[in-house]
Amino acid sequence: MKTRLLSLLALLTGAAFAADLRIGLIGLDTSHVIVFTKTYNDPKAPDHVAGGKIVAAFKGGSADIETSASRVEGYTKELTEKYGVKIYDTIEELAKNVDAIMIESVDGRPHLDQFRRVIAAKKPVFIDKPIAGSLKDAVELVRLAKANQIPLFSSSSLRYGPEPLAPKLAKIGDLTSVYSIGPAEFEPHHPDFFWYGIHSVEALYTVLGAGCTQVVRTATANTDVITGVWSDGRVGTVQGHRKGYKGYGLTIIGSKGVTTAGEKHSYKGLNEEVMKFFQTGISPVSPETTLELHAFMEAADESKRRGGTPVTLAEVLKKAGAK
Repeated sequence: MKTRLLSLLALLTGAAFAADLRIGLIGLDTSHVIVFTKTYNDPKAPDHVAGGKIVAAFKGGSADIETSASRVEGYTKELTEKYGVKIYDTIEELAKNVDAIMIESVDGRPHLDQFRRVIAAKKPVFIDKPIAGSLKDAVELVRLAKANQIPLFSSSSLRYGPEPLAPKLAKIGDLTSVYSIGPAEFEPHHPDFFWYGIHSVEALYTVLGAGCTQVVRTATANTDVITGVWSDGRVGTVQGHRKGYKGYGLTIIGSKGVTTAGEKHSYKGLNEEVMKFFQTGISPVSPETTLELHAFMEAADESKRRGGTPVTLAEVLKKAGAK
């Protein structure tokens, strides 16, 4: 009897995932929409991820950010002509006709409003980095997701690189500190690291996890160094630069040795995690961790404003309305 029940459960579970999920995009002003659509929709793509297809989109776009406004029509044309994606005039109408939603607007500022517009549809939502255009908006967005029981996931692709971390971490003993480097171009409408430096911050948090209590930032015209102290004494540092080397990398120090990682980059890992999230409704990254890494960046901005003095994450979270 037990075997028959298990077999029936397996059949039902398989049936639930047999049909491709219908995925909708909000915001067609980033190259990510092309990468993700090819990965999900094209079985011949090298990094193809099965389980769902992008079938609908809402254009979006921000007139005051050139890299947003100049891209919308080109990406829309490619999505409609090459992949048959249907364009909807409103976010609400799109949300009614899909099973899962990806908020992809490159500008973080409209993310909160865009999320509000899909709440009624009760669909799982992935939000590309940053989760919002300010820590205050991020706090409110996470509050709304919890209050309305909307599955929510936000992440940079740097969290899921093609290079597995576990084998390397196993050889260096207890973690003591991590140094993460990467490009950090600024955009005047966003907090400094929200725009691009967030990738290196996400990589740092992939290794250290949550638990940072305060940060200090050293800032020059080209280079910023943010040093955070974790509650258990570990130290995490992010170095962002606007000129020179454009790659990423992690130096991880343990009680028994040192290792490096994170130099290789791929979207496949993130796309796989997004698909699992859409299928299960369970986010691989907690909303609390996502809020903390945004608070890390906001506290770094506040440290810069104060001339490099330490700023606690608790202070900036409270100011942003977190309970």
